[in-house]
Order: sequence, then structure tokens, then C-alpha cells
Amino acid sequence: MSSPDVRPSAGHPVFDDFTGLYDFPLDGFQVEACHAIEEGRGVLVAAPTGSGKTIVGEFAIHLALATGRKCFYTTPIKALSNQKYHDLVARYGEDRVGLLTGDHTINGEAPVVVMTTEVLRNMLYAGSRTLLGLGFVVMDEVHYLADRDRGAVWEEIIIHLPESVALVSLSATVSNAEEFGEWLQTVRGEVDTIVEERRPVPLYQHVMVGRKLLDLFAVSDVDAAAGFVKEGTPVNRELERVARDDWASSRLMRDRRSPRKGRPGSSKNPRSVGNGRRVWIPSRVEVVDRLEREGLLPAINFVFSRVGCDAAVTQCLAANVRLTTPEERDTIFAFVEEACRHLPDEDRHVLGYHDFLDGLTRGVAAHHAGMLPAFKQVVEQLFVRNLCKVVFATETLALGINMPARTVVIEKLSKWNGETHADLTPGEYTQLTGRAGRRGLDVEGHGVVLWQPGMNPRELAGLASTRTYPLRSSFRPSYNMAVNLVHQFGRSRSRDLLEQSFAQFQADKGVVGLARQLRKSDEALAGYAEAATCDRGDFMEYAGIRRAISDLEKSAARERKADRRGEVVGSLRRLRIGDVIEVPAGKFAGFAVVIDPGTAGEEPRPYVLTADRQARRLNLLDFPTPVVAATRIRVPKSFNGRNPQMRRDLASTLRNRTHDLTPPPPPRRTEREVRGDERVEKLRRELRAHPCHDCPDREQHARWAERWFKLDRDSATLRRRIEQRTNTVARQFDRVCEVLTALDYLEGDRVTDRGGHLRRLYSDMDLVAAESLRRGLWDGLDASELASALSVLVFEARRPDDASSPRMPPGPVRDAIAATVHVWSELDALERDHRLDFLRQPDLGFAWAAHRWAEGDELDDVLTVTDLAAGDFVRWVKQLLDLTGQVADAAGSGPLRETAREAVRRLKRGVVAYSSFTE
Repeated sequence: MSSPDVRPSAGHPVFDDFTGLYDFPLDGFQVEACHAIEEGRGVLVAAPTGSGKTIVGEFAIHLALATGRKCFYTTPIKALSNQKYHDLVARYGEDRVGLLTGDHTINGEAPVVVMTTEVLRNMLYAGSRTLLGLGFVVMDEVHYLADRDRGAVWEEIIIHLPESVALVSLSATVSNAEEFGEWLQTVRGEVDTIVEERRPVPLYQHVMVGRKLLDLFAVSDVDAAAGFVKEGTPVNRELERVARDDWASSRLMRDRRSPRKGRPGSSKNPRSVGNGRRVWIPSRVEVVDRLEREGLLPAINFVFSRVGCDAAVTQCLAANVRLTTPEERDTIFAFVEEACRHLPDEDRHVLGYHDFLDGLTRGVAAHHAGMLPAFKQVVEQLFVRNLCKVVFATETLALGINMPARTVVIEKLSKWNGETHADLTPGEYTQLTGRAGRRGLDVEGHGVVLWQPGMNPRELAGLASTRTYPLRSSFRPSYNMAVNLVHQFGRSRSRDLLEQSFAQFQADKGVVGLARQLRKSDEALAGYAEAATCDRGDFMEYAGIRRAISDLEKSAARERKADRRGEVVGSLRRLRIGDVIEVPAGKFAGFAVVIDPGTAGEEPRPYVLTADRQARRLNLLDFPTPVVAATRIRVPKSFNGRNPQMRRDLASTLRNRTHDLTPPPPPRRTEREVRGDERVEKLRRELRAHPCHDCPDREQHARWAERWFKLDRDSATLRRRIEQRTNTVARQFDRVCEVLTALDYLEGDRVTDRGGHLRRLYSDMDLVAAESLRRGLWDGLDASELASALSVLVFEARRPDDASSPRMPPGPVRDAIAATVHVWSELDALERDHRLDFLRQPDLGFAWAAHRWAEGDELDDVLTVTDLAAGDFVRWVKQLLDLTGQVADAAGSGPLRETAREAVRRLKRGVVAYSSFTE
């Protein structure tokens, strides 16, 4: 939905000036959002990837500078913050733009500061003076608040920002944008929700079958033919024929490989090749070749595997793929050499620099979290400049980095989620294909899915036509959050603030329907009570007695049944072969002799012979009352219930023995039954004495009263459901505070000295770190040992088996790590007592690597022993740097602070320092 050229208007002079910075007209949703911001309102803009949402954020910056106020531009990841910082510096100059990411502090008091959301959250809790004069906060990729691990930060900021700050929230298209906007308006005041569902560049969906590129949707559909697909759009019939042929071929191959058909692989199936791969599953080299010939490069090929990404580049190089001109190769070579000039020569081999460079000069590269950050940034910059033509990437590339392509290829429709191979969701599919189509460069984008055995085109069409996904809050109050809130606002006010979270808002919205039902029930209850009114007395009181009698009788019946069942089972388990019993009920009621007690299972099932020569196995339904052996007779060991003569002989003996036996007496009433009967009789006397008992309309009143009781029971169930849904966040906050009070971090509305340390620790292992600090577990360690000890609170192995038998550094650090794990086990037990589960078990898998890196070992030595990819190693060291800096702040003045600062200096070297510099 593009708007016509924007014309100047008297009401929006700053916006009119702003539009002059662009050589293309802004779309309608961009104009609407910018107008709202200039008029003093906040905005939530939900629009597809690549639609130009960031222009709205850039207008907030322009307005802040024009009106003498500050603007903070927040992003979820450091790489995106760095990218945005460089973009804004290019426009406004270094003197007016700053950067705060934890790694860097560049011109932090500038009027425009780009930062990660965690930095802003920490500034709010610390009451930083940098917040003075703040007029706007842009929250880019605000849908990150659904992130399980980091989503709470967004909600904390939204709740705690001063009311004078206008919030500009930029989100991917989500199906509940209006709900999210309603919450923003509740906590922030005036906020306009602006939803744009149509992509600025049409997206055409394809499936690549062998070397053929087939349209996913029938081009006869008007919207599909224009690149805009609605749900229910018909699938290309040719693709459905391929699916049927694939199914038939699979069945034929299974039949031919059956042992009855001959040995495996003996058939000459025209639809398979030598390696067993069907001809319609394209190879990566074939995909690249076809995209190049169709003019569909540059492309991002999502592989969902780091190893797969690297293997794809190797396969292209082995096939001598060359996508660049000689001039482009020279440009790429010079750019990479310049960008990586700070990379230590001794590290280039272990980092695979020369293979990386060779691939880039051919126009091919990988992009995944295991790569050195500097390498990833080089790939991103060359791709944006159209020098890198094909990038094989994991899905992490789709989360934030501005790197659009003409075409997006998805190899498979499932991926490993850390636990199992799960199918892509519509939201994930939309996020990935949303990269296709570069605004201003492409007239159309293309999404290509590679054919896989068993693919269902209709299911794929469902993924491709479902544009949106719901935004669900992942907010929960952490220990660090609790002490910071209580320090600022006190416990009661903090509780109220947390009830303003989007998580509670969504829970409460779900309660609205239940509350409406409850309100109707209450109204009906009043009507029923009025209809039951009796002029002789309080009929609801009378009906209550009747209800109590009924409930007691039903309860007594249930208890008698349960007691009897227990007695029956016990009596049956005491039976022995030859016991003569009287079966109380059923088809085989009467005297019988036990052939087999049948007590092996959970319920006894005796096998008996009756007096009329029936041999049957009975069950509990045949025994409503317990049985007792009346006498015994001998059963021959050779007795066979299928032998008529044996049955006749034994039945004759049974009849002779029982012809003069009297039935056993009925079971005596238990003391509990007697007491129950006495209570019922007492209530019956009260009932007969009640004035309403003789009312001629008694039964008519009673019918209304029964309706009241039934509806009241249903209403009680509704109330319980509502109570379980409301105040959930506040109740969790209470449990967090109970844990902190038990540890003496909180004392009522006051944060204790112990809690003061916790306020500066923002790790997901914040409480373990605070307790370890309080107990002095890290005192006396040197800088390298401290880095090693802290690493267990940062590192998480990608797979559980990666953490088995980790290598440990020598010396006192081993005891410190063991003590830290013991602290975690104590806190874990305390959490369970308070129904919490925040703290994961420390992971020792990075302890040796952190120690050796801090000791100055070569990168090659560290990576070889740890078996970590370079990018993973750098990422874990940088997270360790964050925690080490926090420990230095929390420790207060003294030796531990100096040791922590020394650890930071030791860790920040080589590729780690270089990565921080380039990002």
C-alpha cells in the first residue's frame, strides 16, 4: 500500500523537512506513523520485513534533533546496534551519534544514542543522568519480547520509561498487533497502532524440483499472480502431480527393495540416480546455477546447520562455481584484506581465513553463529553491496541483521530446535522469506523451497499464505529485577507495576470471557433465589438442609462402596484352592468351589466351579460384598475345567457338602456408617421442624433452589479458573521476594546490603553469582582463575553430551567451581520450596578454555582442545566479559574488584578484542 508523493502540510513541518532526505515517496503507513509522532503520540508499527519500518524510527531521531531533545535507538543485539550506529553516523555525523552496547561506549552523552535494550534497562534501574532530556525511545524489533530468554527486558523498559518519553515501537507483522497496541496505550498513554500487511515488494513462491522452478500457487489466482497470496489460494496442479508421482515412486522403490523382490538396489528405477537420490531433489550447486541463469541472485540459502553451511561453500568451490567478474574479485579481495588487517597472522590459519577469502572472491560464503564475528560482518557488507552473490546461512541471520536478498532459498521445512527436529512454523517461514525482495533494487522477491521426499504442496501453501503469528509475552520477574524494583519503588508499588506487564494483560484478557460468564451466573443466581422465596420462612435455608442430607447420603454411599471394595478385594486375596464360597451376585450366584484364586493381577479374579457344573473366571462385579470360605473340599491336582466328567464329579461333591449350609450373615455396619446415619437423622429432624416443610408450594420452590445450587457450583468453578489466571505475575513476584527474604537480600520494603550486590548482576544466574560473591568463593583467585570460575555461570553447551567430562584447570579454581555448584544446588532446593525454577545448573564446559585464554594461550591451542568454533568461542568470551565487569561493579572496592578488572584486560585480546572493535 504505497502512498502517492507526500506534499508539504502546515501541520507537520518537521516531517515535511524529513521527507526531503529521501529520493522516493514514503508509504502510507510511514506517513501516518510519522504524523502521529510529530503530533506527540507514541506509535506501534507492525509491518513485514523489508517494508521500511526503520524510517519511522529515523523520523523520531530527526524530530528529537529538531526540537532539542534526546533519542535512544534500541536494538535486541549488539551487531544490529553497531550497524545502526554506522548508518546514523553517516547521516548525522560522529558528534551527534553515540553507541552503548556493553562492549563500547562511544559519545554516550550525544543527543542520539544507539544501544542494546539491556543497556537501557540498566540505565533505568540505576537512574542514570544520561536519561535527562530524553524525548524518544525507538524500540526496533520489539517483537523480541516474545523471546524466552531475553524478552522480559522489553517489557521492563516499556513499564519504567518516564511518561514524558514517547515510545516508537517497530515490530514484524504479528496477528495480535491491536492487542499489543492496546496494552501499550494502557501503560504509556496515547499510542497509535499502525499495521501494514502488504509487502512493498511482491513475493513469488516457488518449489525447485530437480532443475525446474515451479510456482507454488496457481498463477490463475489474481493475487498470487501479483505476488500477494491470501489464505486458501489454490496450489499449482503441476506441483500436485509431482507429489503424486513422488509418492508412487517411493512405494515402487520400497516394493523393489523388498526381500521378496530381490536384493536392494537391483532395480533400474528411472527416477533415481546412482547414490539413491531422486532426480527431483536438487543439489546445492544446481540451485546456485539455476538461480544465476534466472537472474535471481543475490540469494540467501537457509540450511539450518552450521556444518551444512560450511559444506555448501565447499561443494560450490569443488564444483568451480564462479559468480563474480574479475573486477568484482579484485574489489572483494581488497575489501577483505583491509577489513581483516587487524587479524593476527598466527590466527588466520585456524580461523580458515584463506578458504573464507577464496569463497568470497567467487561470490559464495557461509553465515552462522560459529563464524568469527568479523567474518560475518564482512559477509554482510559484501552481500549488501551485491558483491557476495550467495550466502548459505542458518536462521539466526533472519533475526535482525539488515541483509535483504532478491531470493531466499529454504532447503528443508524442518530444523533442529535443540531437542528435536521440528517443522517450521508459519511465523518462522514468514520471517525467513521476508528477506526476499530488496526495496528500491528489486521489482519482485522470490522464495524458493527445495523439493524433499514426501513434501505436501498444500501444507507448504499453508505456511506461505499464513502471513502473521501471535506475539506472546515471555515476561517473568527475575531476582535482579525484584531487588531493583523494591529499591526504587518498595514492594507494594513494585507488585502493582508488574501487574501492568503485557504478560498479565494477556492473561487478564483471557479472563474477560470467564468474567462475563460469572457476571451472568451471579445475575441468574439472584433470580433463582427470588423465585424460591417462601412466605413461611427462609426457603434457601430449608433447601440447604435438603442439599446437606442428599450430599451426606451420596457421600456415605460412596464411602460404603469404597470400603466394601477394599473388603471384597481383601477377602478374595485370602481364598485358597478348595475353598467353598457363596458367590453373592451375577449369573453364577450361589455356592462354588475355588479352583484357582487368581490373585496374580491387580484385581483378584478367582476361577471357580459352580454347583451346576459351570467353570468360570469371575471378576469384582460378581462380588458386591466380601466372601468367606464356608467349608473346604478337595480339588484333584489333575482337575481340568474343560473335562465334563471332572466337572460333573467335583460339582456333585460340592452339592453334597453344601446342601445343608446356611448363607453367611450380612456384613455389620461400620462405626463410620453409624455416625453418618446419625447425622442424616439429625438433619431430617431439623428439616421436618422447619417452617417451610409444610408449605403447599414446597416442591415448586425446591426446583428453583436446586437450580440455584447447581449454578452456584458452576460459578465456584469459574471463580477458581479466574483466580488461577489473575495476578499470576504478581504471585510469582511474591515467591521471588520470599526467596530473597529467606536469603536476607530483602527485609520488607528495604533492600539489604546483600541485596545491593545483586542489583548490579544482570546474568540469568544472578542469584548464584550474588551468593558466590557474598560467601567469598572467588576471593583469593587470580585473574585467570576468576575468569574460569565465572565461566560456569555463562556457558551453556549446545548439546547435553557436549558437557560430559569437561577439562578443568588446576589449582584453587577447582574448589571455587565446586563450591559454586554447591551454592546452586542449595538455591535450587530453595526455589523448589517456593515453586520457582529460574536457575539452571552451572556448566563447566568452558572453564578450561577461559582459563587458558586468560593465561595467554594461542587461539589454535584453545580451539583444538575445546572443539569450539571460533565464533562460539568469541561469543562466550564476550558474555564472560559482561559478567566479569558486573562482578567488578558488584564487588565494591577491594582486591576482588581489581582481580575482575584484570581478568577483563586478559580476556579482551586477540580475536576477541578485534571482534569488539569491528562490530
